Amino acid sequence: MGFSLKLAPGIRIRASSRGIRASLGPRAARVHFGSGRAGVSSGFGPLGFYSSLGGGRSRGRGRSGGGGGRSAATSVAAYQRQLAAQQRQVAQNQKLEYAKALSDSFTRILELHRAEFPPAQRPVLPPPPAPDRSAILAHYEQQALAGVSVFNRSGRKEAKQRAAAWAEGEFQRQWSAAQQQHDQWLQYYDERWRLLCANDPTVVIETLEEAFEDNEAPSAAVGVNGDEVALVVLVPRVELAVPEQVPSVTQAGNISLRKITQGDRAAFYKLFVCGHVLVTVREAFAVAPGLGSARVVILRNDGNDAYGNPRMSCLIAARFERQKLVGIQWATADAGAICDDASTELVTNQVGRTKELGPIDLAKEPELAQLLGAVDLAELATTPS
Repeated sequence: MGFSLKLAPGIRIRASSRGIRASLGPRAARVHFGSGRAGVSSGFGPLGFYSSLGGGRSRGRGRSGGGGGRSAATSVAAYQRQLAAQQRQVAQNQKLEYAKALSDSFTRILELHRAEFPPAQRPVLPPPPAPDRSAILAHYEQQALAGVSVFNRSGRKEAKQRAAAWAEGEFQRQWSAAQQQHDQWLQYYDERWRLLCANDPTVVIETLEEAFEDNEAPSAAVGVNGDEVALVVLVPRVELAVPEQVPSVTQAGNISLRKITQGDRAAFYKLFVCGHVLVTVREAFAVAPGLGSARVVILRNDGNDAYGNPRMSCLIAARFERQKLVGIQWATADAGAICDDASTELVTNQVGRTKELGPIDLAKEPELAQLLGAVDLAELATTPS
């Protein structure tokens, strides 16, 4: 007979014919002490495991209570120290992982404009595959031999000869059809390449639309005038693009996380925006070899207004010439410096002491306002990135 009494969550007293024992902690890691040997138990689901601590009853004074209590208390303290050390290690590992993720985010902003794109080349179609001659012959032999006895050797020989003639004719027909189809596709791609190099607006816009499908920032070509294309890029707000904290290392070598200053965050956001400007221009010049220049407008999605329509701010407008990008030290120059040095007609609005990118007053830029008027902002805002 015995009874069990729960004093508090994780603390229970049990009394039995063998004495009184106490248990401390959750079921997954519970310490037992009192009468008998101290021990540690763990349990998950229907299974449980128990392990004794210490070397048994104390000897020499004829009493076991005092020594057993001290041993149990020592075991509990050791267990608590071990558990605290494990918790500190887990917290440190999580902090390291978070710091690495933050570092990767900032590195990605700095490297964004350095993405390279292979230049488009005239499409080369491989020759069409030859029809399967053996399969064609097997098909016609099966038809020719139907109803001919296996003992009629001369009849079967004549049937196979007829099948061979039919198979050769069918082979030549299929081969001719495949070559004709190949020639048609070749003419189509040759014409598309010619129009692309000649900056045909429809072909250029379709080509850029396909190239921009996997871009992180939704991008669109909205017009082609001569050898110049107009591009629009939609970027997120600063809080969605630049982390709030930046990792660092203390003098003792420990990982530290500090809140990024407003000035640093504004600077990183400018690099983020300029990076998307450059990566979009570089991709456009790579896939459309006839383009000589590009006008780029960067919009920021500020959410929807009371009517559910997208609210957009214009942050940057600039013009880039293909030749101005030749010779740039992409591996070392940052995106902001490249936009300042390689663009013409650059329009920005940097405000306050932090030089944060602010909305451009379109009332003072009628040509820019006219360009944005041709953009389907709702469609651009819902374009998957």
